[in-house]
Amino acid sequence: MAIYDFSGQYFLVAGGTGAIGSELCRQLKKSKAKVFISGRDGEKLEALKKELDCDGAVVDGASFASYEEAVAKALSHGELSGAVCCTGSVILKSAHATTQLEFDATIAANATSAFGLTRAAAKAMTASGGGSIILVASAAAQIGLQNHEAIAAAKGAVMGLTLSAAATYARSNIRVNCVSPGLVETPLTARITSNDASRKASEAMHPLGRLGKPADIVAAMMWLLSDGATWATGQVIGVDGGLGSLKVRS
Repeated sequence: MAIYDFSGQYFLVAGGTGAIGSELCRQLKKSKAKVFISGRDGEKLEALKKELDCDGAVVDGASFASYEEAVAKALSHGELSGAVCCTGSVILKSAHATTQLEFDATIAANATSAFGLTRAAAKAMTASGGGSIILVASAAAQIGLQNHEAIAAAKGAVMGLTLSAAATYARSNIRVNCVSPGLVETPLTARITSNDASRKASEAMHPLGRLGKPADIVAAMMWLLSDGATWATGQVIGVDGGLGSLKVRS
């Protein structure tokens, strides 16, 4: 992974207790940044705060007010240079097999949380002169995959949000970009990756022949937060082993 120097910069990572979010927090700390972490699991949050010697807040991803409170708490320590929304969930069901409760939970964990963080962070960054916002979508929203209706709907909303927010806040020097992963090995995807047959099938779907690691996604996020990406906004960047854009003959 590239080496960055984020000395004097301050980042909020939502969903920071997950596999990708926690890896991002660790890399930011290694790069001399100050980090504020939000997450749903209070126990995991406290452990990570202690590990990284930073502050944080428990957040209800379905609540705009919860994100406003988290950002307000973060701002008590300084102005934000950037905010990243790593929240998410996985559901693999056809539309007719998906309940209203499951659909609502999927939208809340993915689209509502991304919107909530964007509105709270954009307001703060508009007042402070700019910054970088990164959201997370999925290759599943770019191609047609069986039994991905709910998650594709939620992540498709995140892509649309990225483009519109990037246009809205460009004049405020706020860059809004999105990373779109393929299947990444995390505890969230263990039901797929721990089964040999489904794992091999998933690997075969990715032209590069392997599943992603949290570090693959974090590498793109680190660049988007860095000074090297100050002319990049409104981009949906596929970090997906080619899943979202390539078809390779077996």
